[in-house]
Amino acid sequence: MRDLTDWKGCPPPAPVVLEGRYVRLEPYDRAKHLQPLWDTFGGMQINPLLRYFAQADFTGIEGFDAWSEAVIKSGWVREVIVDKASGKPVGMAHYMRPDPANGVVEIGGIAHGGGMSRSPLSTEAQYLLAKHVFEDLGYRRYEWKCHNGNEPSKRTAARLGFSFEGVFRQHMLSKGENRDTAWFSIIDGEWPIVAKAFDAWLSPDNFDADGQQKRKLEDIRAEITKADAT
Repeated sequence: MRDLTDWKGCPPPAPVVLEGRYVRLEPYDRAKHLQPLWDTFGGMQINPLLRYFAQADFTGIEGFDAWSEAVIKSGWVREVIVDKASGKPVGMAHYMRPDPANGVVEIGGIAHGGGMSRSPLSTEAQYLLAKHVFEDLGYRRYEWKCHNGNEPSKRTAARLGFSFEGVFRQHMLSKGENRDTAWFSIIDGEWPIVAKAFDAWLSPDNFDADGQQKRKLEDIRAEITKADAT
């Protein structure tokens, strides 16, 4: 744990460009990104895709636009995930609920189009987002929260290196129904090992000629943790 004697807090997350090997993260620009995101999410297929989001179902792109503007105005910082190979937006994620005084921020509102499936794009995007928070902004705690019924999201959090902390019962209403929320986090003392595992997994040497991973991210992290403890 870091020495907090001279702790002065962190700057709030702001829109930023983050470059990786496979993806580029760039600030949301309505004129540039609204239609491409709507298209990559499958148009009206956005509703089943975002079934665990709290907002009501969209009736068209106008609703997605209005919701986007509302959450951004409320303080969500939207980063658009761009596939560097195609130059096209393939997903989005948001820095949410920042608490700069305590060095805490959440990543959420994550959605991927079909172009991110079976590829390293989503993993690298999450690595870049976390790296920026810990290494550029100096945050102490990085949170992931999801509907407790969202099993894929919970598996993803664990795969990425977030630790499960528990379930907040009746935490909020989602689409007019109760939502129990599962909480996960990575803290700054854990980040060096988590980051080293990301680096190793994302290396081109970890993928075969067909683009399939050779080693799982969880296995790499476990090996690094074991080696670090000996």
